[in-house]
Amino acid sequence: MNAPTDLNALKTRQQSAWASGDYAVIGTTLQIVGEQLAEACDLRTDERVLDVAAGNGNATLAAARRGCCVTSTDYVSSLLERGAVRARADGLQVAFQVADAEALPFDDASFDAVLSTFGVMFSPDQPRAAAELARVCRPGGRIGLANWNPEGFIGQVFKTLGRHLPPPPGVQPPSRWGVEAHLHTLFGETASSISVTPRLFHFRYRSAAHFIEVFRNWYGPIHKAFAALPIDGALALESDLTELLTRMNRAGNASLVVPSEYIEVVLHRR
Repeated sequence: MNAPTDLNALKTRQQSAWASGDYAVIGTTLQIVGEQLAEACDLRTDERVLDVAAGNGNATLAAARRGCCVTSTDYVSSLLERGAVRARADGLQVAFQVADAEALPFDDASFDAVLSTFGVMFSPDQPRAAAELARVCRPGGRIGLANWNPEGFIGQVFKTLGRHLPPPPGVQPPSRWGVEAHLHTLFGETASSISVTPRLFHFRYRSAAHFIEVFRNWYGPIHKAFAALPIDGALALESDLTELLTRMNRAGNASLVVPSEYIEVVLHRR
């Protein structure tokens, strides 16, 4: 029997992975997801909004553009610094604070809306992270999430990584947050309603090789995976990613446009 996975040790390794490379290079391309989520949550001027696992601030900026009082949090301080630069460039007032999604340093019911775009889904202890989102959201408030699903492109990328570097035993994959039934398991007791809308984000690069180059250099989990593999293992991972990208590319030989499924979730706090 395998020993239980040490979730705190896993979280430390994940934090190191997200701090490596520079996620902001990829994160800024996903801004439209934050804008769509802010609209789906029907954010109002002066509402108190928390962005959890905010990265470089896509949902943060979207909420601030709608006149909300926003607190942006992540456990990687360098990503918050990138978000702060973006906020200043747009003349937006935002509070930035280092925080762990599984232990948010805020009182119960502190926020009217709690958001996370492709962030909190990577928390190792999924029930604890979900409980924290619900705890800091006021009754009647909204929790808005954008989560990659298992069948979509990014879900397939993580399955590919898992074939080359198997994940720790007993840990649920992040893409479980992209399954509606799992959200009901996580939030069923704290949400009065859960609305799920399937969406697509299109990754746009020159070619499969260009995508791999960017993600290998800047996207923490892929950056770390290539670094951990021997030369032949890295070549095999590159080959598998190239095959996946080529198969899912809808732009032909001239460019790379890969649609990636995710779900946009709006929960109303009970």
